[in-house]
Amino acid sequence: MNKTNKMKNKILGLNSSDYPLNTAGTRMITNVPKVKIWDTIESVERFLKKNTRQYETIDYVYVIDDSNVLRGVFSVKELFRIKNKKIRVAEIMTTKLITASPKTQQERIVYLALSNRIKSIPVVDEGNHLLGVVPYDVILDIFNKEVREDVFKFGGIVHKVDKKFTPTMAPALLMIKLRFPWLIVGILGGTIAASIVSNFENILSKYIVLAAFMPVLVYMSDAAGTQSETLIVRALAINPELSVKKYLWREAKVAGLLSMICGLLVYLIALIGWKEPKLGLIVGLAMFLSIIAGISISTLFPLIFKFLKLDPAVATGPFATMLSDIVTITIYFLVAMLLL
Repeated sequence: MNKTNKMKNKILGLNSSDYPLNTAGTRMITNVPKVKIWDTIESVERFLKKNTRQYETIDYVYVIDDSNVLRGVFSVKELFRIKNKKIRVAEIMTTKLITASPKTQQERIVYLALSNRIKSIPVVDEGNHLLGVVPYDVILDIFNKEVREDVFKFGGIVHKVDKKFTPTMAPALLMIKLRFPWLIVGILGGTIAASIVSNFENILSKYIVLAAFMPVLVYMSDAAGTQSETLIVRALAINPELSVKKYLWREAKVAGLLSMICGLLVYLIALIGWKEPKLGLIVGLAMFLSIIAGISISTLFPLIFKFLKLDPAVATGPFATMLSDIVTITIYFLVAMLLL
């Protein structure tokens, strides 16, 4: 919030420091057009023409009563389309309001605006008193910042992203510092995976064709996991009241069906291409189990991080990929050992 907004809030008895950082209370503006529910269209038009320049946003006009309770809202565009200037605003205003509390997380504000196709979100207290509005330019700024942060975290760059941070212009040493830690984690994960493979040298030496399918299994597990982790991280960000049970049940059904289809396809490929039913069974079953494992890891770890009050996006990207690769390789060779 800029200095002008802070000064206006102080005059109105509002203090942005009363609210947690990155919430609607710290991102709202208070100088917005407000009219009474009994005002006529004619009087509102005169009022707006006289006071337009003093407002920071004028996309919507907010209708309140004598107690500053928000009763409705209508757009300025709709206002000037009305031919009968004698009717009251109560006849044209929308009473199905999309609002936020001052403690609503800023990611939720973006979700409300985009999902309802509105430019601004009014902020109200428990009594529905109008405190301010989060305007469209702030919503776009939040959206840009959150997307940037999540993209960097998915790539293992855990850094507080501000407007000045641009990877294309950042110094080489800074980028090395930001990227190197997760690469070390990747080396450790790769070393663990290599040690697992070395423990199954006897199987590989007798059935070398198994090595040909390792990249396919690892890729499919990672791809399915990446899809799941992207969906769960965004779901947690925009919907703090997400029903975890319903989400996990839906994801379980999705994982089961996807893994079944992919397992069957790779079974048929191995059967037709290599003419070995046992190979097809091994690869198909391993594919089925590894995709379920990859989706489970990528879905559960963000939820665990959220429970621990940590950023769920940190649980994704390189960390989830490393763990998924290790589990996939382990499943593959265990299935091969049991069936061979």
